[in-house]
Amino acid sequence: MDELELKGSHAKRAAFEAAALSESEKNKALERVCVELKDQASFVLEQNARDLEGARSSGSADAFLDRLALNPKRIQEMVDGLEQLILLPDPVGEIIGSWRLENGLSIRKQRVPIGVIGIIYEARPNVTLDAAALCLKAGNAVVLRGSSSAQLTNLALVAVIREALSKAGLPIDLAQIIEDPSRDVVKRFLKLKSYLDVVIPRGGAELIRFTVENATVPVLETGAGNCHIYIDQGADYDMAARIVLNAKTQRPAVCNTAETLLVHKDWAGEHLQALLQALSAAGVECRCCERSQALVPGARSATEKDWETEFLDLILAVRVVESLEEAIAHVNRYGTRHSEAIVTNSAKAAERFMQGVDAAAIYHNASTRFTDGFVFGFGAEIGISTQKLHARGPMGLTELTTYKYLVSGVGQIRS
Repeated sequence: MDELELKGSHAKRAAFEAAALSESEKNKALERVCVELKDQASFVLEQNARDLEGARSSGSADAFLDRLALNPKRIQEMVDGLEQLILLPDPVGEIIGSWRLENGLSIRKQRVPIGVIGIIYEARPNVTLDAAALCLKAGNAVVLRGSSSAQLTNLALVAVIREALSKAGLPIDLAQIIEDPSRDVVKRFLKLKSYLDVVIPRGGAELIRFTVENATVPVLETGAGNCHIYIDQGADYDMAARIVLNAKTQRPAVCNTAETLLVHKDWAGEHLQALLQALSAAGVECRCCERSQALVPGARSATEKDWETEFLDLILAVRVVESLEEAIAHVNRYGTRHSEAIVTNSAKAAERFMQGVDAAAIYHNASTRFTDGFVFGFGAEIGISTQKLHARGPMGLTELTTYKYLVSGVGQIRS
């Protein structure tokens, strides 16, 4: 039996045990993970440093290195996410509906674990911990397949998690990682229907497309983030500038960063030049439409591809639009249904934008950077879904469960 078959079968057995765990047992295991992570932080950071050295040697871009890097602050953020997750109510066993039929049958709709969840992801080692913790709290087993660039870090984190599970008296195979780095293994992993109940890709557009096109296991699709900010006529300049700069520069390598700025023509005439200068001072390369380029001589021209691109870098496409309706049309054409924002003083305009745009999260006078399971109060997230089945937006605990019907009678038969 090869690695995939062996770990898949182990995960299947562990998932049946996980489904019967109490909330107290799962929380104690998560508390143990917190302890082990803090105790072994130096080891994890040493392994991460080796991964970073390899990535730098291969010429990886700064945005990639940022996604790969861990530091004491990020380790503490991982612990904070676990502690928040512990405080959340266990969704497993919740009765989410009940009713009685005319024939006397009593029906209850109960939330239950999905089973075995496969996660395929790129150079984001925090996903290793987040995914394992969320799957455990929701009563699932997880099989992880990270990128080779983060392999040493991921192996270290999984070792921490399995040590914690062992000390908590739970099956260590609730968290496993595929170690074979070959691309062929990825394709086979996505077809492991005998063991995986669902697979979740976390990464860029190419990884997501590859997963959707090659998987025979059901896919919970997390999407790329080609996110927009639209500044409406009459919007407050200081507020708009703070939001745009935060959404573009606070952490440009993540999926909820802004990639395109849309500006109403009336606002542009008065304020856009100052905003573009502020963006340039912050290190942002603006790629401008003809109308916005006229305000900033020498600015690079935007192409059709720029409207479609998730840059994940300090690059921002800029377009002046005639109206709110043109902004909505642009977002719905080029957006990835992730996170979109409008800056406006008009409640009517805000409502029209929020109802007219098709996206998982839509903001009025706030940065797109808030689309995050931890920020939303879900604890660590498994990803941000841009599809409409079975979950949308930040996916926390409840999105890692399904349900079953419990039907009770007193001998009824169907005639």
